[in-house]
Amino acid sequence: MRVAISVSTKEKDRADQSPYFHALIEAGAKAEELLLATNADSADLRDFNGLLLTGGADIDPTYYHEPKKHNNVRIDKERDKFEFSLLERAIELRLPVLAICRGAQLMNVYFGGTLYQDIERDWVPENENVPLVSHKQAAGRAEPTHSVLVTDPQSRLARVLQGRCNVNSLHHQGIKRPGHGLRVTAHAEDGLVEAFESAEGEPYRVAVQWHPEELIESREQRKLFEQFLGECRRIASRD
Repeated sequence: MRVAISVSTKEKDRADQSPYFHALIEAGAKAEELLLATNADSADLRDFNGLLLTGGADIDPTYYHEPKKHNNVRIDKERDKFEFSLLERAIELRLPVLAICRGAQLMNVYFGGTLYQDIERDWVPENENVPLVSHKQAAGRAEPTHSVLVTDPQSRLARVLQGRCNVNSLHHQGIKRPGHGLRVTAHAEDGLVEAFESAEGEPYRVAVQWHPEELIESREQRKLFEQFLGECRRIASRD
């Protein structure tokens, strides 16, 4: 089994400190089965059995046909180009994909969805009586600060998480319009989309807005990585 982990160039330079790498190790992967990849690498995934898309800079709004609206929208165009190519290749090969934070937003945009460029300035909750969640928390990255409700009991996410779980929150952007063929599976307490996945019958593609790699000591968060690795091993066993 081999899994590609797409990260920023800065994170690849300190691979031994990557929380994504260590989360997969904690979930049962071996170090030699994992490769941290950046835009300096090839987007060819023929020798891999799964793709993990990780957190980082914002997606260039031109990919969802909008101009950049705010100064705090920080873009990495080279990483965008590379990861869209990676995701396209993973879909062609029908590989399992787990997408986290930026990765979730990239997957949503790939399938034709849109984003709130800044939650505080662009998003208005449907229910004005629900208290707002701080989606860019001041607490440490490994500190859960709000709960997420799994709203699709038939989803892959529901198989590893109970109906409600506590998560961290480190993003200033969010899912606005879900992409084509994606099913929303979880919401924050204030209604913002927190997770989605591919439709029933499609290959494994699960996306979460929080950072489970920072919560790997939590059994239910670790199960998310275990489920992903299980799908990767299943694909590897067929090769």
